Amino acid sequence: MTELAGHVALSVPATSDRVRRLEDAGVIAGYRALVAPEQVGYGLMALIGITTPQADKARLLDVLRAAPEVLECHHVTGQDSFILKVIARDVRHLEAFIAAINPFGETRTSIVLSTPIESRSLQPPPVN
Repeated sequence: MTELAGHVALSVPATSDRVRRLEDAGVIAGYRALVAPEQVGYGLMALIGITTPQADKARLLDVLRAAPEVLECHHVTGQDSFILKVIARDVRHLEAFIAAINPFGETRTSIVLSTPIESRSLQPPPVN
């Protein structure tokens, strides 16, 4: 809290109070550790689009929720039903993951070469 207080030019008690109020209001939804995937054995990241029939979506989501490889799953418009952000140890592991979800529909996979812009902190929208 001391470091945050220094960044926002408030006292530690005032910063703690403001953070608590933001948590209570649901503005701050939680905290998490930022783990480097490659440091825990995941050397590959991929984005996978999957098109699945409506009747299979619930079952697919059950599988995806249980898969440790899935970092994010977005229900989208367009050609794909879902776009997944996944991690894998290597290409063989990624291939096995894709094989596990292929029964649910057609997949398209892009292996991430680099991430020039990481997840950013959310900023308020500009006022017009």
